[in-house]
Amino acid sequence: MHNKKLVLQAASLSETEQLAAWLGKQAWAGMVMALDGDLGAGKTTFSKALAASLGVKEIVSSPTFTIIKEYEGQTLPFYHMDVYRLSIEEADELGLDEYFYGQGVTVVEWASLIEELLPEQYLAIEIQTIDEQQRQVQLQAYGEKYEHLLQSLQEWSLSR
Repeated sequence: MHNKKLVLQAASLSETEQLAAWLGKQAWAGMVMALDGDLGAGKTTFSKALAASLGVKEIVSSPTFTIIKEYEGQTLPFYHMDVYRLSIEEADELGLDEYFYGQGVTVVEWASLIEELLPEQYLAIEIQTIDEQQRQVQLQAYGEKYEHLLQSLQEWSLSR
């Protein structure tokens, strides 16, 4: 597997949201996105835009203390996780596979902290702050389905 990688520049909060919305429109049951980035980089902003594109009507907030929040979307359920405060052992006891291989779309914030618990196939997304508005978004595909997704994303980003 060659783990396709794509680096995009988001010049504004709006462009980060557009990227998340595009990914949400391509989503499938069992899709997993491993989201990393510094505090304030836009992980929750990304998650909110993704949830909105799935038709989630509720207010999406960071699940920092609840760890996992489940939302009912019009197209697919949305599972939003924040594993920042968990040890590997604690995360392992949560039964994350039920989400990863479930009927919804899973976003794991701070996913690099539980990397060995992630499924074999997923999309890694790292958001890096350039300045107050600009972000660099690095996407890495693990698995063929995600490689095809990045190919489509690259075509979409070039056409904008």
